[in-house]
Amino acid sequence: MYASREDIGYDFGDDSKVGSKPIKPNPNIDGGWAWMIVLSSFLVHILIMGSQMALGILNMEWLEEFNQSRGLTAWVSSLSMGITLIVGPFIGLFISMCGCRTTAIIGGILNALGWILSAHASNVHYLFLTFGVTAGIGSGMVYLPAVVMVGQYFQKRRALAQGLSTTGTGFGAFLMTALLKYLCTEFGWRNAMFIQGAISLNLCVCGALMRPLSPKDLREKYVVRSDSEENRAKALSHSTETIKSNGGLSEEPEKKEEAANEEVLGSVQHIEIGGKSGSGRSMYGLRILKTVSQLTVTVRKGFALWYSSYFGAASLFTNRVFVAFIIWALFAYSSFVIPFIHLPEIVKQYNLSRQDNVFPLTSIIAIVHIFGKVILGIISDLPCISTWNVFLMANFTLVTCILTLPLMQTYVGLAVVCALIGFSSGYFSLMPVVTEDLVGTKHLANAYGIIICANGISALFGPPFAGWIYDITQKYDFSFYIAGLLYMVGIIFLLIQPCIQKKQPREKSTEEAQV
Repeated sequence: MYASREDIGYDFGDDSKVGSKPIKPNPNIDGGWAWMIVLSSFLVHILIMGSQMALGILNMEWLEEFNQSRGLTAWVSSLSMGITLIVGPFIGLFISMCGCRTTAIIGGILNALGWILSAHASNVHYLFLTFGVTAGIGSGMVYLPAVVMVGQYFQKRRALAQGLSTTGTGFGAFLMTALLKYLCTEFGWRNAMFIQGAISLNLCVCGALMRPLSPKDLREKYVVRSDSEENRAKALSHSTETIKSNGGLSEEPEKKEEAANEEVLGSVQHIEIGGKSGSGRSMYGLRILKTVSQLTVTVRKGFALWYSSYFGAASLFTNRVFVAFIIWALFAYSSFVIPFIHLPEIVKQYNLSRQDNVFPLTSIIAIVHIFGKVILGIISDLPCISTWNVFLMANFTLVTCILTLPLMQTYVGLAVVCALIGFSSGYFSLMPVVTEDLVGTKHLANAYGIIICANGISALFGPPFAGWIYDITQKYDFSFYIAGLLYMVGIIFLLIQPCIQKKQPREKSTEEAQV
C-alpha cells in the first residue's frame, strides 16, 4: 500500500562521501541477491498484510466465543493493524542500531508468539495484549525492514521491485482469507491461530534472507543515485506500501561525537592493557565496561539519527495544505479497513454465506486492489494527466462506494461495490507523489512518515467505531454512512486548502503592484 523508505530518499547505511573515481557496481544491486530480497518482501506482505486483511473471519469467531459487543471485539483487529503502522517511526530506531535482518527476525518471533498466545485467550482483553499489541509490534518490526531492504538493493529497477513485492498484500488477503476460513471450520479458531502462529515463524526465514549491504556497496549505490535524481519522482509514482523516515546527522557534529566516543573507548583499552597484571576479576570487569561503552556508543548514534529524522519536521505544520492532508489521512484509511473487518458478518446477516464461501467479498477487494494500484499509477504517469486529479477522483469513487455499500443487499451488488472499492483504493500508489508535490523533496521523508502514522491511527479507531455504531443502532448502515461522511470531510479539506493557497499569492502580487 505504501512506498519504501528508500523511495523517498533515505538509506539506513553509510552516506559518506566518495571520490570521483569510477566504481564497479555491485552485481547484487538491481540483480543477483536483490531478487531474493524481493521474494522475502513479497512473503512478508503475504504473511503480515494479507493476514490482517483476513481478520474479519476471526472477528466473527471472537464475537460468538466471548459474546462481547462488536465495538469492543473490533479493537482486537484494529489494534494489530493500527500498531503495525504507528510503530513504524520507532522501529526505525531498532534498524539504526541493529540492522534490518536482526530487527526482522526478532519481529517474526514476536509476531508468531502473539498468534500462539492468542490461541489460549480467555477473554477479549487478553487478545488486546497478545494479538493486538504483541503481534502488532512484531508485524511492524518485520514490515518496515521488508520495504527498506527492497529500496536498498534496487536503484534502476526500484519501481518494478516495489511493485512485485507489494502485490503480496492482495495475494495474501486472498490466500489467508481462504486459509483461515478452512482452518476455523476444520479445527476451530484456537487451533487456527496456533497453526497461523507456526506459519508466521517463516517471517524469521524472510528476515534471515535480508542480507545487509556493506558500507562500500552503499557508497557505490550513493554514487549511482547521484546520477539519477531525475528518475526519483517516476519511481515514487509506482512504489507502494511503507513506513518512512528521513534525515541524518550533519558531518561535523557526527565527527565530534565519534572522536569523543573513541576517546572513551581508548581510555578503557588503555586501562585494560595497563591492568594485565591485575586480578582476573578486575580484567573481567574492564571487559564488561568496554562492551557497555561500545553498546552505549551504538545506542547514542542510533537514537541521534532516529531523533533527527522524525522530530526535525516542525516546519511542515506551517504548510496548511499538508495539515489538511493529515486530516484527510485520519479519516481515509479506516474506510478501506472497515469492510475487511465487518463484511463477513454483514454477509452472514444477509444470508449470503453460501455465495461468499465460493468467492469471498474481501478477496474481491484484495485482487482488484492489485490492478487498481498498477492502472492508476500508469494513468497518473501520462503527460496530459494530473496526479492530483487522479488521486482526488479515486478518493471520490471510494467514498461513493462506502456510502453506497449499505444499500446493496444482494451478493452481485455487494461484489460490484467491493470491486470498485478495491480499484479506487489503488490511490495508495500515488500517495508518495502527492506528498512530494505538497512539501517538496527535502521534507518528503518526514512528511510521509507523519501521513503513515495518521493512517495507522485511522486503522486503529475505524473498525471499533463502526462496531460501536452497530451496538447502538443494531445496523451497519450508519457505520458506513458516518465513516463515509467523515471521509468526505477530509476530501473537502483537500479541495479547500489548495484554493486558499493559490488565492493568497495573487492577493500579495496585487498589493505589490499597487505599491
